[in-house]
Amino acid sequence: MAYENVSRRRVLTGLGATGAVALAGCVGNGDDGGETIDDIDGSFKIGILQDFSGPLPDYGAQGTAGFYSGLAYKADDDPLPDGSVDAGDYEYSVGDVDIELLVRDSASDPSEAQELAEELTTTDDVDLLYGSASSGGANRIITNVVDRSEVPYIAGPAAAAEITNESDTCREMVFRANENTAMDARSGGVYIAEATDVEQIALYGADNDFGRSVVNGYRQVLEDRGVDIVEQRFVPSDYAEWGGLLEEAEDAGAEALVGGFTAAALIPFGSTFLTGDYDMQLFGGFASRVTLGPVGETLEEVLGDDFTNEGIEDASFGPFTTRYHWNQYDNEINDRFIEMHTDTYEIVPDLFTSGAFTAASAVIQSFEQAGEASSDAIVEQMRGMTVEDTPKGENGYEFQEYNNQARSEMTVAPVEVTPDDEEYWPASIMPGEPIERVSAEDVTTPADADGMTCDLS
Repeated sequence: MAYENVSRRRVLTGLGATGAVALAGCVGNGDDGGETIDDIDGSFKIGILQDFSGPLPDYGAQGTAGFYSGLAYKADDDPLPDGSVDAGDYEYSVGDVDIELLVRDSASDPSEAQELAEELTTTDDVDLLYGSASSGGANRIITNVVDRSEVPYIAGPAAAAEITNESDTCREMVFRANENTAMDARSGGVYIAEATDVEQIALYGADNDFGRSVVNGYRQVLEDRGVDIVEQRFVPSDYAEWGGLLEEAEDAGAEALVGGFTAAALIPFGSTFLTGDYDMQLFGGFASRVTLGPVGETLEEVLGDDFTNEGIEDASFGPFTTRYHWNQYDNEINDRFIEMHTDTYEIVPDLFTSGAFTAASAVIQSFEQAGEASSDAIVEQMRGMTVEDTPKGENGYEFQEYNNQARSEMTVAPVEVTPDDEEYWPASIMPGEPIERVSAEDVTTPADADGMTCDLS
């Protein structure tokens, strides 16, 4: 296949995937006094670990497509095409920096994530690791690979708060732009405690890193604000027999419930809640379309003719917090993100894509600020960085110096029926107009909070 020298576009062959068009351009405003990306040349190699098989392939796709979109925004060009959202080797240029992307399928298996990360750092000599939808995989990469290889790592979409909150896994070379479960919990907890009349609540979560992190985060925020936790329970991630537990919560005096699970447990949980005539309000976080699709189908089936915005509200289903959804932010960067993402991937940006976009944006900003494309530039520049170009607006994310976790605003929104003219959102429900915006300061875990054992300052 011939190479074309048009806008530095190159056609390259992927390993284990179809050939991909590599796209390039030039941006970089240098407002901070650093170089623009057009002033820098060289090459940089990124090892990307995402789940393209196993139980979380859609999460891996979001983490990858979002990262590609962040690079594309900084390059002022189109993202790598849909066929590149898979395992393979690809190339992309931002300005005169040629970036190799070695994309691998970690298959939601922590052992596989560790093995692939070891290969990427020892055999392929990558300059940066990015990825893992599985929090267990992220933990293994940090403790078994980063420490030995001294290759910087940006975790995501892996969401367990402990990755950047606990001393066992936080590191000088470990960063996360993606929002985490503590941010979910703090934004939701602040809303429940300060904007509702709920005084007693039940917390249910999956018995895994994700579920425990959700429940523990809500408990801390709610108890600090005087809300009584009357029931708390961890269940298997595919738990389905919810009738008894919901009755226990109501008998204990719960006026509301928080659920911290993924689709396997959330669908039967929601169905039992909606059909059981419980006098409780349901709170939690908006999931991605992967979960909202089947949950919406359940709502349609249970509510029937009442499957309307008013009917959903009357059923006490929500409102929920959102880390990011395409319709929660109105700014030029998000508009461009939506446009490039729908044009390339025929889907609007979803739950994990904003954090992934921001991770890539921060990498290029590191190069601009340091005046070079290197691992050292990332480690030195991302610490405490305010990321200029993000889907939540200019300067929408800021990496905290004490744990390298980026904080950003979150929203609270009602559940609404997806309009017929929403072409690129396949689920029948979606977040509505935000009813509350929770500041980055309020959603972040403070450096002196209980459970915060990471201190990089």
